Formats: sequence, C-alpha cells, structure tokens
Amino acid sequence: MRLWSIHPAYLDSKGLLALWREALLAQKVLLGETKGYKNHPQLIRFKNTKNPVGAIAEYLRGIVDEADKRGYKFDKEKIVHEEFKGRITVTEGQVNYEFTHLSRKLKKRAIDWYIQLGKVKKINLHPMFKQVNGDIENWEII
Repeated sequence: MRLWSIHPAYLDSKGLLALWREALLAQKVLLGETKGYKNHPQLIRFKNTKNPVGAIAEYLRGIVDEADKRGYKFDKEKIVHEEFKGRITVTEGQVNYEFTHLSRKLKKRAIDWYIQLGKVKKINLHPMFKQVNGDIENWEII
C-alpha cells in the first residue's frame, strides 16, 4: 500500500489509478471492513488523527480532484461522507524520499513523466499535507 504525500499531479495514469485503489482499500481498513492491512505502516498517519476515516476521505477527494483535471471518471460515491478539516504533517526528508522513489519508478515505466519530474523546482504536496523539517519517517521503509 502506497499513500503518497506528494501531489497526485506527479503520478502518471498508472500511478494515479493505483493510488486511487490503494486509498480506497485504506478507507475500508479504517472503516473496519477488511481483515488485512490493519497495521500497515502507511495508515499510521491517518490513524493518528482525531478522525481517521475523515482523513482518508479527504485524501481520496484530493485524488479525485486530480483525476477530474485529467478527464478521468473516478467514482466519488465510493468516498465516505466524512470530513477532515486539519492537515497532516510530513517531513521534508519524507517528501524528498517519495519524490526520488517516484522518479525511479517513472524512469522505468513512463519516461515522459520522468523528464517532467526533472524540471520540478519545488515539490508540491497532496493538499491535506503540510511539510515540516525532519528526516524520513519510520513508517516509510520500503
């Protein structure tokens, strides 16, 4: 399960679809609707909020917004009707790690996207995240 902190705009179509599916799975986990993945490290930051289900719903809405911009038709009705008004912090080290990891993936499967990533000067985050100083977060070991 990979729930990127970086903005979904950096993902190619394959990556965006995978993110959508994995975030929907995360929503099921947080709703208690599945037996697996309950303690997956990528869920920690959502579980640590006051409203984990609302947080993953907000995360899914950010993915849908990007899909809409591209003309994709992701089913918004799959997102639970919970709200989350806060932001989740993510360390600068984590953001850089994710961006580098994505670059390596795209270099192998989508060279045009990889070239575009090389032009990025400032890494944008998924709208629900706020960057803070710090190293790679422990939950993000691959």
